[in-house]
Amino acid sequence: MGSTTSVTPLTAVVGDEELLVDRAVAELVAAVRAGDPDVDVHDLVPGQVTAAKLVEVTSPSLFGERRVVVLRSAQDLTKDIAAVVTGHIKDPADDVVLVLVHAGGAKGKALLDTAVKAGATRVSCAKLTKGPERLNFVKGEFSRAGRQIAPDAAQSLLDAVGTDLREIAAACTQLIADTDGRIDTAAVARYHTGKAEASGFTVADRAVEGRLPEALEQLRWSLSVGTAPVLINSALASAVRGLAVVAQPPRGGSEADLAKRAKVPPWKLKTLRQQARGWSPQGLARAMSVIAETDALIKGAGRDPAYALERAVIEIATARSRRG
Repeated sequence: MGSTTSVTPLTAVVGDEELLVDRAVAELVAAVRAGDPDVDVHDLVPGQVTAAKLVEVTSPSLFGERRVVVLRSAQDLTKDIAAVVTGHIKDPADDVVLVLVHAGGAKGKALLDTAVKAGATRVSCAKLTKGPERLNFVKGEFSRAGRQIAPDAAQSLLDAVGTDLREIAAACTQLIADTDGRIDTAAVARYHTGKAEASGFTVADRAVEGRLPEALEQLRWSLSVGTAPVLINSALASAVRGLAVVAQPPRGGSEADLAKRAKVPPWKLKTLRQQARGWSPQGLARAMSVIAETDALIKGAGRDPAYALERAVIEIATARSRRG
């Protein structure tokens, strides 16, 4: 997607794999910006948008300014807002690029069907549930960076990291930054036996452990090597969500059930339990609130994602000992 001409006026990003969704939206916005650096981007979620606001941003501009309107979680739109979207799809403004993000299930399917029938470009972002799919994803990460990874090394990487796509992507990013040439199993083994993983997940681990100076150092390093702010905040969200699960585990549940609820591999439960010490319900609630605020700032409400993340890391690290 190198120019505005390669982006159609209507795109449906369909699926529930957040990493792929965020990348697809970012690539679409970047493609429009490549041809028009001054394009106005509106990144909206159902809880923050009204029908009036949507009419305003999708109406023809008096001055011909180009706009990109991203509607997240389109399956959760209320009837009045969905009606505005349908109206725009049937009679679109020439200077508006509309990106509908839909989870892909039965909920809100009528709106998605309307978009597809109107000729929307469909971008599939379904979860990668099979081993070969994740293997191809790893190879693709290296290919995007102009690098190669041996098939057995790609499998070793998956064996070491697990099935979470953000964690896999972070591991690939780090390997690419830390190595030269074709990646083999020896390089993967070196990386996973002693080298600190400076990624969003390292930032999150240090923050929830209350180790603020290290968390900030890892944050600046991650941003400097090009880790997307949305991925770092997602890692913070995953870490805090995991703490909340292990802090109040349901009675009678198995370790496997607990790991599934925390969305981590079973081996990570021990680390989560250690990190959960010192956290109170009030502290966790504050951390969750900070992450939600930061998500909104990164996705359009703020101008400086790096500052928003730095503030989030400080707030989360200090929330650890919060009692009231």
